[in-house]
Amino acid sequence: MKNNKKSENNGNGSKNKIEEKVYLKELEDLQVELVKLQEWVREKELKVVVIFEGRDAAGKGGTIKRITEKLNPRICRIAALAKPTERERTQWYFQRYVPHLPASGEMVLFDRSWYNRPVVERVMNFCTDEEYWEFLRSCPNFERMLIRSGIILIKYWFSVSDTEQEKRFRSRLTDPTKRWKFSEVDLKSYTMWDDYSKAKDEMFGYTDTKQSPWYVVNADDKRRARLNCISHLLSMIPYEYIPPEEIKLPERQNISGYVRVPISEQTFVPEIY
Repeated sequence: MKNNKKSENNGNGSKNKIEEKVYLKELEDLQVELVKLQEWVREKELKVVVIFEGRDAAGKGGTIKRITEKLNPRICRIAALAKPTERERTQWYFQRYVPHLPASGEMVLFDRSWYNRPVVERVMNFCTDEEYWEFLRSCPNFERMLIRSGIILIKYWFSVSDTEQEKRFRSRLTDPTKRWKFSEVDLKSYTMWDDYSKAKDEMFGYTDTKQSPWYVVNADDKRRARLNCISHLLSMIPYEYIPPEEIKLPERQNISGYVRVPISEQTFVPEIY
């Protein structure tokens, strides 16, 4: 029987699901390595930018969450910008992203980035043709400037089939903890699969450069996507384990004559559980 499923990749459909126990063990091991990478970035004063792009419901947010889960938010932070303000719309396009770039010893994970223009804005007609083509001309130069300045730039595109995207969208409709993820743009994008595919392909043609390539993550299987992406990220930045300094707990002070305020004078949270 002919398979009509649309996909941007070769897919992982033939593979068995990773058991939760195995997945959690692999994830834990990778998160330990991420902590080591974090300390290396801090110690060597590196500047790291990781871009996460892809279709709606492709799993970008879940992967970012697993990356940052055990890390210091002062070193590794997330940049997830809202739609531009009226003032920002009049700025140089890349201007609103520049303040979020890392200083020495920092990692910034962009949950969507300046690539909003050639995909979402292009398909939804939120930008003009002139603005679109100017982006494609300027973006490679902008990224070369970042790299020359010492920033390590890594770009991931999360690729998901239309069947899996629909499954995840329907899950959001019935899950009150995911309902907030829906927006008018998401609903419109659902009907414009081919337009998004064309926009993504054209964007890759201009921005998938030797200096700043795109790395595509097969994302139909969320667990595999997360593990594969984190593993690849760790391989992109050579790092070494920096043994932490030994910490000894000091003795607590003992103030003679101090009497604590009676517990009855404090307001406690009700112990419902």
